[in-house]
Amino acid sequence: MTSRSPQDVHPAGETPPAGVRTEAEKKPFSGDVRLEVDGPIATVILNRPAVLNAQTADMWSTLREIDSALTAETRIVVLRGEGRAFSAGLDLAQAQASLAGLAAVPPEQAEDVIAGYQRAFSWLRRNDLLTIASVRGHAIGAGFQLALACDFRVVAEDAKFAMKEVTLGLVPDLTGTKRLVDLVGYSRALELCATGRAVTADEAVRIGLATVSVPGEQLEEATRDLAAALLSADRDALIEIKALIAGAGGRTAAEQELAERQAQVRRIRTLAGLSE
Repeated sequence: MTSRSPQDVHPAGETPPAGVRTEAEKKPFSGDVRLEVDGPIATVILNRPAVLNAQTADMWSTLREIDSALTAETRIVVLRGEGRAFSAGLDLAQAQASLAGLAAVPPEQAEDVIAGYQRAFSWLRRNDLLTIASVRGHAIGAGFQLALACDFRVVAEDAKFAMKEVTLGLVPDLTGTKRLVDLVGYSRALELCATGRAVTADEAVRIGLATVSVPGEQLEEATRDLAAALLSADRDALIEIKALIAGAGGRTAAEQELAERQAQVRRIRTLAGLSE
């Protein structure tokens, strides 16, 4: 039996045993959000190309269901948009009605609704998965935050990121602000959120927002190459490493050193056949 880090392997619940399929796992995902599975790689595709994959609450519901549908075999999740854009953000036609509804209920109830939306993004940070956003064209607002929810961003040279919520009088609320600060620092993150300006692929790589930028025709190949490199490594070591890196920003140096020691002892014991 392989070991798993005790640190949030699957925040939404227990990872199902290999070979066991729930009713959610049997559901096809072929509408505005598609799911394609090839062994350990699951590809999630935003599928509204006519509107540059503008996002809706129904799409977020499907993303949450995909989280539950992934089997224990899944190691890599690739997220991409159909057509010429990753995602141009919220579907504004639907968002207006949603905002009006949130304004009409007590604040606590509105916060609960937004928490449900956030879960469509936060599961991509599961320690037992490595997640790659494969970005071409626009990644605006909610699209930017969905890319930020992933561990890696492989981007085409035409990619443009922008946090446009401020232009609507709103704030980024789909889990993107902490990851943005972690990646580019406080001052740059504030500047991007406060101005809503666009970040090109070259700048994204330069400031640490993107992992790599490639010509558009090489985007799929670059994404596959990264996935293959990740699959070549020991899965349980990667789970421990992701947990260490993800938690480092919230720990003191001494706390991080302790976390490293504990993780290493777990790995040594597992490799020696002593894991429980």
